[in-house]
Amino acid sequence: MLKLYTNTNFLTETYRRQVFPLLFDLVYQDPKQLLDYYTLVPTIATADVVVFPIDYVSFLKHKSAFSNLLTAAAEAKLPIWIYTAGDYGVTTTLPNSYTFRLGGFDSQLDANTFVMPSFINDPYDTYLPQGFSILKKEAQPSIGFVGHAQSGVLKYLKEYTNHLKYRLKRQLKLLHADAQAFYPSSIKRASYLKALASNKNLDTTFILRNKYRAGSHTVLTQKESAQQFYDTIFNTAYTFCSRGVGNFSVRFYETLAVGRIPVLLDTDCRLPLHNQIDWSKHCLIITDNPKTIAEQILEFHYNLSESQFEALQQSNRDLWLNTLRRTGYFIEIEKQFNTLLQ
Repeated sequence: MLKLYTNTNFLTETYRRQVFPLLFDLVYQDPKQLLDYYTLVPTIATADVVVFPIDYVSFLKHKSAFSNLLTAAAEAKLPIWIYTAGDYGVTTTLPNSYTFRLGGFDSQLDANTFVMPSFINDPYDTYLPQGFSILKKEAQPSIGFVGHAQSGVLKYLKEYTNHLKYRLKRQLKLLHADAQAFYPSSIKRASYLKALASNKNLDTTFILRNKYRAGSHTVLTQKESAQQFYDTIFNTAYTFCSRGVGNFSVRFYETLAVGRIPVLLDTDCRLPLHNQIDWSKHCLIITDNPKTIAEQILEFHYNLSESQFEALQQSNRDLWLNTLRRTGYFIEIEKQFNTLLQ
């Protein structure tokens, strides 16, 4: 069990949306399983780990509280857990610290950086009441995508303008985030999907949107859009997944949750628990080349026996249920960190 110390003044409704995800469960939820692995302690003298209570950028604004907790951790010679939120995230250089973030570039992340899954609700509780079932292997692999993908000069200019705004905000210190090269995610997706749709050996179901979530603004239209999104994942064996603004894909985890097979475009991604999970056994990670993407999928599909194809779907559903939801993920983190402390 890990004993955690933090500044509990920030564990209030005021900061609810900014709280470190593990602390959120321990404070706001009913964490029966987590209590076997973590406990909050009232004094730093009895702690194993110091946790910054809210996301790093928000906590920096509270200079006194930030400095006091940082100093206390240093004096107690305890490791610090940091949560950096948002699409981009922040690379920190604080001594003896460990960072939890949603994405980033694997080649640029150190060994003390833990990538978290996107914590989503179980789609079978809301959108797929028929429950989980396994697709049989077909000779022609089915692959789906519902989402934001658009090409054209105007779209390119819009995405580049947004990138320039992001860079300007960083330069003016209005945005505290890691630097990112320009990546026109919507245009990239459209290019790959066009290449896949043109291959007659693939059974494609693609619904392309001009805006994120189809530009839906009402609860009703958002639900309709989400229903179509999950229906497509459920009815196709493979789902094309690629990064958005940040270097990670929420769709990747949504596909695993449904129990289907992600086709992940590798953009120097680091996946959760990468030293523990053999991700090659749960998804197809493809190289960044539109000319060979279809061939990579076909080769992967043809090399799976019928039983392997079915077992892969069950394995992905189990992985998400047991390891990639918040409770399961932080249980695995506790096991890993206890090893590090020994």
